[in-house]
Amino acid sequence: MKIAIVCYPTFGGSGVVATELGIELANRNHEVHFITYSQPVRLALLNKNIHYHEVVVPEYPLFHYQPYELALSSKIVDTVKEYGIDLLHVHYAIPHAFAGYMAKQMLLEAGIELPMVTTLHGTDITLVGNHPFYKTAVSFSINQSDYVTSVSDDLRKSTYELFDTSKEIFVIPNFIEDKNIGDLHIQCRRNLFAEDGERIVTHISNFRKVKRILDIVRVFDGIQKEVPAKLMMVGDGPERLGAEQLVKELGLEHKVIFFGNSSEVDSILKYSDLFLLPSETESFGLAALEAMANKVPVISSNTGGLPEVNVQGVSGFLDNIGDIDGMVSHALEILREDDTLNRFKEQAYEHSKKFSVEKIVPLYEDIYNKALKNTL
Repeated sequence: MKIAIVCYPTFGGSGVVATELGIELANRNHEVHFITYSQPVRLALLNKNIHYHEVVVPEYPLFHYQPYELALSSKIVDTVKEYGIDLLHVHYAIPHAFAGYMAKQMLLEAGIELPMVTTLHGTDITLVGNHPFYKTAVSFSINQSDYVTSVSDDLRKSTYELFDTSKEIFVIPNFIEDKNIGDLHIQCRRNLFAEDGERIVTHISNFRKVKRILDIVRVFDGIQKEVPAKLMMVGDGPERLGAEQLVKELGLEHKVIFFGNSSEVDSILKYSDLFLLPSETESFGLAALEAMANKVPVISSNTGGLPEVNVQGVSGFLDNIGDIDGMVSHALEILREDDTLNRFKEQAYEHSKKFSVEKIVPLYEDIYNKALKNTL
């Protein structure tokens, strides 16, 4: 099967999932064509079945905002015609599903019927897509897709509540590769950041307001008052400056490390003991799943799709949004004793296997086959 994937190429969850999906599809002997404005951060073009097509938006002074959707639609059409693409899979409702629809219409003029699968990831529905300026276009794009998937049941329900659509939405959760691979350098690298006996607490995100970055610092402050610990903050974004200021106010400068964006997420997680994700909302919680796959238990809020990923008392604990004391208490329950910590590590890892690439990717292949069958 020849599949074109349209996604954002950045560190965000939707781009990561789309890229990993494409890589796995290529490993299964599908021909995969990524169409986006730069090479996805997790994409290494070392597979004969993977192709990348850059969307170039020429600067033109007439436009106050350059028309990316037009350039993307045209690139999709050109790629489909040149490579004989069988199916289009767009990740994120806007602008990708709308651009995909326009491409489908242009291709129909040339006698080519291209099925389109749209995957909803979260803020494309609950935040951006629900804005009055975009809501009509997003509803239209969902309804014009041949098949629609969402990464959690919570996001599926939110889509039905927020948009005028009766389109059937199939829940296909995010997936993860097995990260339990031995690394002789883990302890050595861990010692670069923590003393013997210190616990390592980690957070990874894009540091947006919805991630409640200041809550992470406050939860860690409560943890380190009871057990020796270090906090590793991985990522960058608008809330980083406020977090750095709070770290100084609490006198935690020597206990908190800000890494910025990093391509070594798995390496950092491998020597972590606890992952914090106290978000205002998460459509799924891919960062939590990645932590669990690396044997790191999770303390998270109980919002959105997180209860579908993090199981109370098994892979970690869930608390109400903003419940700092509850999160501190549950974190200490995990971290105080080695035996308890090791038990939660193993439980988190075992639970992550439910979201293995081997179990999830065939669900997408099944959707593709249905879409293709309906266009024949």
